Amino acid sequence: MKENIQLVEAYFKDLREIHQFGGGVDEESYYGSFEKLLNGIGKSLKPRVRCIIQLKNSGAGHPDGGLFTKEQWDHGNEQAPLLGQVPARGVIEIKPTSDDTWVTSESEQVSKYWKEYQLVLVTNYRDFMLIGKDRNGNPVKLESYRLAASEADFWMKVAHPKKFAQEYGEPFVEYLRRTMLQAAPVSSPRDLAWFLASYARTASARIQGKDIPAMKSVCSALEAALGLSFEGDKGEASAGVKG
Repeated sequence: MKENIQLVEAYFKDLREIHQFGGGVDEESYYGSFEKLLNGIGKSLKPRVRCIIQLKNSGAGHPDGGLFTKEQWDHGNEQAPLLGQVPARGVIEIKPTSDDTWVTSESEQVSKYWKEYQLVLVTNYRDFMLIGKDRNGNPVKLESYRLAASEADFWMKVAHPKKFAQEYGEPFVEYLRRTMLQAAPVSSPRDLAWFLASYARTASARIQGKDIPAMKSVCSALEAALGLSFEGDKGEASAGVKG
């Protein structure tokens, strides 16, 4: 979708400008850019999801951000905020682009956040790792996403935000959408179908222009079993949910 590309392009432009100023700090100066990206995506979700940067200490330290759902701020009493709410869609741990997200995800601080919130998105603005819990209630790395192979490669790509966004925008947004919906209950076949369609869109973006016959049989099976509809001018390049 065009809106997704625009959101990601704006994110890359912000990062590039802040980086080029040379007067910011490696982590905190980029918080606002990431917050805007998440809120741009979150406003299209049901319920709406909002990122709040810099959370209060609830016993595990100060997470860099939290993901809240609409009912947490829209509760009918404008004069009395609900204090001490736990972010319904987890917290965010952000590090500089020079850090290794996979190493950070194993850190003691992230472990403390997980014990308190059960869902942690770890990022250095270019790599993303979502940590949740398995069926036995233990921490597990659910899904990761990488925008660039290294810090140098990332800043080289960010220097061309439009091209970078056109290449990575759709799968990147799909990943963040799944992240922001991760704690939502999958209570119906339609909910499950949405997640499968999201993964299908990501896969389609990655194999764009390649002829992979097996994908056609997978798409047909999903359509038959869950009512998915793969449509658009580019065939498997877009996926929707019927009903």
